[in-house]
Amino acid sequence: MAAAPHIWVPMNKVRAPAVAGMFYPAGGVELAREVGALLAQAAPDARGKPLPKAIIAPHAGYVYSGPIAASVYAQLAPARQTIRRIVLLGPAHRVLVRGLALPAAQAFATPLGAVPLDEAAVARIAALPQVTVSDAAHAAEHSLEVHLPFLQTLFENFSVVPLVVGDATAEQVAQVLDALWGGPETLIVVSSDLSHYLGYSDAQAIDRATAQSVLNLDGILSHSQACGGTPVNGLLLTARRRGLQPELLDLRNSGDTAGDRRRVVGYGAFAFYETPHVH
Repeated sequence: MAAAPHIWVPMNKVRAPAVAGMFYPAGGVELAREVGALLAQAAPDARGKPLPKAIIAPHAGYVYSGPIAASVYAQLAPARQTIRRIVLLGPAHRVLVRGLALPAAQAFATPLGAVPLDEAAVARIAALPQVTVSDAAHAAEHSLEVHLPFLQTLFENFSVVPLVVGDATAEQVAQVLDALWGGPETLIVVSSDLSHYLGYSDAQAIDRATAQSVLNLDGILSHSQACGGTPVNGLLLTARRRGLQPELLDLRNSGDTAGDRRRVVGYGAFAFYETPHVH
């Protein structure tokens, strides 16, 4: 799969990659190869499945969570020419954020090129009181950035609405999602890992319970269950109101992929469908 075509944006308006070379390869060729391999490995299990309207995927380094993220991203491959807008929400790890923060930047860069912001969609939510603008919230934040190479590999031409979610209610997140819901051209991506730094068996038990809450559309997750609990809860509220059907595609932790089992981080991949899906 080829990366999205490069776009030109003035350099002072581009949010530069913050975790290239740490969470994923810094070189474009190596990055494209790694993402392509992850998607190819997940492709057989994704064949024949319907397209999700929304997904939850993890945001750790690819060596840890890449296979779990790929399990849901591979399902989106048939929408290569359909999806044009990605609404991308992830938690704030480094900066205190009130509400949901957009960047002032006009594009986000990775080693695969630059992804433009959807200016029309940004304008649609700019008047909501919970939506702010903060370049500081985005500058070093990895929870959105690590998803971009997957998206750039999958889709030909798309724009993004990147939102770092901080102190907000599920209702406030749901209002933003409703404003940007759109049709088949719009994909909702919520970025979240699950439990953090527990022993392997304890993490498995807690993550299984968290996954069941997601499948029940119970939007009451704490940040100890999911670091992206706030955007996840907003998605679950929206999914419940809109009658979406959730599916768990993968549930593992770093002890299953590349880490030791004494202190692990949990990862889950979920798809949400607008039409009934038998799985």
